[in-house]
Amino acid sequence: MITGYHAVADLGALGRPVQAMIFIRLRPQSRKIMHGFRDFVAALPETLNVYIITGFEDTLVHVAVPTPQALQDFVLDSLTKRPEVADVRTAVVFEHVRNHVVASA
Repeated sequence: MITGYHAVADLGALGRPVQAMIFIRLRPQSRKIMHGFRDFVAALPETLNVYIITGFEDTLVHVAVPTPQALQDFVLDSLTKRPEVADVRTAVVFEHVRNHVVASA
């Protein structure tokens, strides 16, 4: 079932060649805090995707930035200054492959 159609941007051509996945643990845990943080981080220009996940971390944020220094600045200036952020782990994306064909279950 097709629910939409979109274009894929060339992040390098847009000046954001460095991608990262940022795992964030929030405290205290509540729906209000989780959704408030989700909405805050989704509105940031570096953010590509936001996921609410299970496990040790609560949120996974996929970002694209110009440089590794910009990634560090994003984490320190936008994320860790927030009182609900208890822990942050960052993984730089070396390569990304997208599956454009999804078979029905």
